[in-house]
Amino acid sequence: MATAGDFLPEFPSDWEPTRATLHAYSHGVSALARTHAPAHPKWWHASLKVTSTGLVTEPIPLPDGGEMRVRMDFDRHVVVIEPSDGAVIEFDMTAGNTGTEFADRLIEAAASFGLTGEYDREKFENDEPRAYDRAHASTFWQALSNVASVFEEHRSSLDGSVSPLQLWPHGFDLSFEWFGTRVETYEEDGEMQEYPSQLNLGFYPTGDPYFYSNPWPFEEDLPTNDLPHGAVWNIEGWQGSKLDYAGLAKDPDAATKLRQYAAAVFEVASPTLTA
Repeated sequence: MATAGDFLPEFPSDWEPTRATLHAYSHGVSALARTHAPAHPKWWHASLKVTSTGLVTEPIPLPDGGEMRVRMDFDRHVVVIEPSDGAVIEFDMTAGNTGTEFADRLIEAAASFGLTGEYDREKFENDEPRAYDRAHASTFWQALSNVASVFEEHRSSLDGSVSPLQLWPHGFDLSFEWFGTRVETYEEDGEMQEYPSQLNLGFYPTGDPYFYSNPWPFEEDLPTNDLPHGAVWNIEGWQGSKLDYAGLAKDPDAATKLRQYAAAVFEVASPTLTA
């Protein structure tokens, strides 16, 4: 029977090999959407979205009509290609395929639905052996899906423009962005470009997982504001805030504390991002 302390489970000390496998496979899954899904100017079409059973691509139109999605299913530990009309194709994530082998199999399967094109192979080519521990993958999915529920709750409470909640294969982190009304102008390739201010909220499930919420632009006096539950401001390497996952793991109040962290950063950072 699940308890409140299971909301954020502890990650095993030997979780990294399975994390690296999932990261590699997410690149292969994303490669299909990156090439074939309708392009979004912020590359949202290349990210994966959280569902009740796993991570899924945007709908990918098929040449003969209909569409398909590709889903990493953590209930059964398979990647599923699901056309709107036709036979489902599945690939076992526990079989030990390298990142290159796994992506090549997905691309071959997509071709059977008429999808061909140029793939950015640098995104997924990796010939290292791929370990996969079902229990570790299930722990990851339990943590990710519960974090996603808190993030979606916070996201829905915000006024203004927000991105979808997305898992980004390049970093293998889950995040969304709130966009402020302040606009920054920079010269890029000889032309002036305008960028909206923004504040993200994310989860990075590395060997030492953590949460982050990073405003851009980052005002230098932000670190004078205290943050709850052991969260700190980071100014070395990247600028933002960080809350270690380990401090909330197995805590029966983890969901509440995560909400409070997100709200605290938003409260102090959002005024600096508003024109």
